[in-house]
Amino acid sequence: MTISTPSPSRRASIISAFAVLGCALAFALAQAPSASAADYTAALKPLDDKAPSLPLAATFAKADPDTGPFVLNLKNTSDGALKVTAKILLSVYFHADSKSRNLPEHTIDPGQVWTIPGLAANDKVVVSAAGYAPLELTVQ
Repeated sequence: MTISTPSPSRRASIISAFAVLGCALAFALAQAPSASAADYTAALKPLDDKAPSLPLAATFAKADPDTGPFVLNLKNTSDGALKVTAKILLSVYFHADSKSRNLPEHTIDPGQVWTIPGLAANDKVVVSAAGYAPLELTVQ
């Protein structure tokens, strides 16, 4: 059995390939501490910038107890009136129709309930109002 030694040009190319791989590995490992530092500073952001949640109590009910569509009841639990809008992302839709349904702005007085009818299972309802974080609900 004979063992051949690589030519000097081949040996140089092998050494340069290992050098390139070593540099790439060094750069990859050098990036890891800075990435975790960015995550650390993101975790330290104050939560005061986050908008307050909507003061609404949401309940789902079936219009027909056996099969029927669902209705969403939104009760205003705050002391003031709320002007809200709703967007319904439909789980089942006809291909020629829109995948969502936008409801116009509605005012909910304190203690009053706004009922959104005609919902199907797995529809997503996004309720939003100025100054509040959007409320995202899924029909179950």
